[in-house]
Amino acid sequence: MTELEIQRRGAGDLDEIRLQLLAVYAEVYRNRLDEEFHSIERFDERLGWNTEVPGFAAAVGYLDKTPVGYAFGCVLQQGTNWWKGLRTPAPEAELAETGARTFALSELMVVESVRGTGAARQIHDALVRDRAEERVTLLVERDHPRVRARYEEWGYRQIGEVVPFPDAPVYDAMLLKL
Repeated sequence: MTELEIQRRGAGDLDEIRLQLLAVYAEVYRNRLDEEFHSIERFDERLGWNTEVPGFAAAVGYLDKTPVGYAFGCVLQQGTNWWKGLRTPAPEAELAETGARTFALSELMVVESVRGTGAARQIHDALVRDRAEERVTLLVERDHPRVRARYEEWGYRQIGEVVPFPDAPVYDAMLLKL
């Protein structure tokens, strides 16, 4: 594999990278785009919400100047809705947010041609490297145990089940101490 070039980007770069993120998303979810929650329009809406929250950051991976994957997220603010759909009990101390404690990794995906090459890990690490927060959280679809196992290999631990939106699937909420 040609060396992966990773660019870190902020909310001000969204206009420049939006179409790249949408193209990767459309390729990865090509078999589920007819589901309302996984439609490109709903993804673009969620992407926009993320950029409105302080601390938005993205890492985009390129091979030969073609985007092949990305990760993005933002810092959970006090009173966030991130934990509102939690379906399993969790200690209040795990759920308390200050606006500086937790980086929420909203999306991490790579196209099929680079899966198994370490590209996802490289993009993930580029995004969370040097973060000021003490931890990272993410949600992984319950129906994807192999993906959850990969995150566990990276040091994440499951803290419960969550349904973040009424029409969303069940996710496992996971945490990684930085």
